[in-house]
Amino acid sequence: MPAQQPAVSVIMPVLDEEHYLRDSVRHILEQEYAGEMEVVIALGPSTDRTDEIAAELVAEDPRVHTVPNPTGRTPAALNAAIKASRHPIVVRVDGHGMLSPNYIATAVRLLEETGAQNVGGIMHAEGENAWEEAVAAAMTSKIGVGNAPFHTGGQAGPAETVYLGVFRREALEQQGGYNEEFIRAQDWELNFRIREAGGLIWFSPELMVQYRPRRSVKALAKQYKDYGRWRHVVARYHSGSINLRYLAPPTLVCAIAASVVVGAVTPLGFALPAGYLAAITAGSVPAGKGLGIKARAQIPVALATMHLSWGFGFLTSPRALANKVIASRRPAVHRDSAQV
Repeated sequence: MPAQQPAVSVIMPVLDEEHYLRDSVRHILEQEYAGEMEVVIALGPSTDRTDEIAAELVAEDPRVHTVPNPTGRTPAALNAAIKASRHPIVVRVDGHGMLSPNYIATAVRLLEETGAQNVGGIMHAEGENAWEEAVAAAMTSKIGVGNAPFHTGGQAGPAETVYLGVFRREALEQQGGYNEEFIRAQDWELNFRIREAGGLIWFSPELMVQYRPRRSVKALAKQYKDYGRWRHVVARYHSGSINLRYLAPPTLVCAIAASVVVGAVTPLGFALPAGYLAAITAGSVPAGKGLGIKARAQIPVALATMHLSWGFGFLTSPRALANKVIASRRPAVHRDSAQV
């Protein structure tokens, strides 16, 4: 028989996840893991059948529990679930994420091998229809997201941040959990404090989570607008975190807006938008390899939605929001000071 492994707590912030919650929890409960496990679902104020499905899951398996998250905010949900959980390893999973069969076992092994405080891997987007397949192709292509390892893969090693994460509880408790002012980018901010305190964040392509993309253009646009908005907050919070990859979408939005104005005077003004359309159409060809015609045809739409929404969100991110977040700044807590 395999040796008993450390007990783990899986925490899930959920809001309006009726489409995927049951499948996501199934992928957790069916993990190939020889240790004790609990699943703590933090329930936001959903407007669909999420709460009903969660209640069914609790009735079906004693390992599943729920806690309320009346604010609906992801970091508040995570903190509530951490507080309600009890095991030394804490695994974050979202309501639309599907863990690979040996995800937890691999993560626990990597924590032991590397000495890291948090390990994470690849956000492997997979769609269930043509639109979602198009979004998944865009999200896993370099033309869509640049060279982010947790989207496109890469070598195992130290990282600034990782997707979701499998933590040592002591690291979470030492830092006081997530900063609840970070509605988005809360993973980056927490990992930043862990690294400042001398902890190691480790990326490994061995860890893979299937991710279900947003189900409509509108939902995808909102998601990426929020990403851009909060990336600008992060840039103001920590000036050393910005690079050319992050500046490309807002630069594109400004350039296209200027081109449209020029286009009112001369048709040459539309050269840049036409060139961008040609570029994403060409880039969608390798990204859509193996997909059906309907999915391939929608990849340029997904790419443009991601790029322009992200850029718009970055440009319109209010300084007041960043100031509020900066005012809530938590200094990294080192092990020695945490024990005082």
